Amino acid sequence: MAKYERVFRGDFDTVVDIVHNAVMRASSSASYEDGSSIEPTGTNLRCAVRVYERYSAAGGNRVAMNVTIVGVESRIFVSAITSGGSKAVLWKINTWGEDSFLNTLTEAVEPLALASPDV
Repeated sequence: MAKYERVFRGDFDTVVDIVHNAVMRASSSASYEDGSSIEPTGTNLRCAVRVYERYSAAGGNRVAMNVTIVGVESRIFVSAITSGGSKAVLWKINTWGEDSFLNTLTEAVEPLALASPDV
């Protein structure tokens, strides 16, 4: 399992679109499995959950990535967790596929976070 979390300022819809497009464009085997979004009435809160999957050639298996994006006004929280990617029965031997999949998201989000850090 690999994990990435970041808090910064930005536009919620733009961040969701950038994350989705980055994940889908990074691999021909990437797929959008499902997602959910909520914007409770009378609040400034927005939340999007997305689940992606792709084939890892390095590990010879499929890996999944769950992405949660929470926005309150211009404050954005991104959390991504990958899983899968190991063929071991008792413990994980390789996590190359998970790390690589997570890097796809990290490379898309980091420029946004560095441009508008949370203050």
